[in-house]
Amino acid sequence: MIQVRPSEQMRGLGVVQRGAPVLAESARAFDLPAEREAAEQVIGQLFSAMERIGQVHPFAKGMGLAAPQIAIGRAAAVVQPPSPAAPAIVLLNPRIADRSNDEDERYEGCLSFFDVRGQVPRPLRITVETTTLEGRLVTTTYERGLARLIHHEIDHLDGLLYTTRMRTGIAPVPVEQYRQTGHTWTYKQ
Repeated sequence: MIQVRPSEQMRGLGVVQRGAPVLAESARAFDLPAEREAAEQVIGQLFSAMERIGQVHPFAKGMGLAAPQIAIGRAAAVVQPPSPAAPAIVLLNPRIADRSNDEDERYEGCLSFFDVRGQVPRPLRITVETTTLEGRLVTTTYERGLARLIHHEIDHLDGLLYTTRMRTGIAPVPVEQYRQTGHTWTYKQ
């Protein structure tokens, strides 16, 4: 049996991999509500990609996907909390308005860098401003694991991979070595 690298599996599902220029660029914001149709189209493409990915790989800690990861340089991301009953969180033009000084450091993975996992320090609480399709500004505070997922996706929209947040001297570990060695995240919204 031929073993397919996790990153190749993600590439086959339409996820752009590390090194692609779109992952290193800041995503372009939507002018809402004027670009509502374009934003809805991108959100639809994100949900379709997440459905394809979810059929191949289970995500016990939740899952997120930013538009640049499917080669769309626009400021949109979708986060699915770990509970299947919880509604997906759509982020349009998100901006972190506030963050707690308290942090924790947990392993993270990335669909665009899927062969490794890395320990990333992140704030335990973030307050995020997003724009609705109608053009209203909405502010929401997220905590712990959900804050981590959302912060990770907002980083993608700023052209950053999680490796830029890792402490100096700490390298990602191969996924085979990682195999769930990270602690369970705590989720609160």
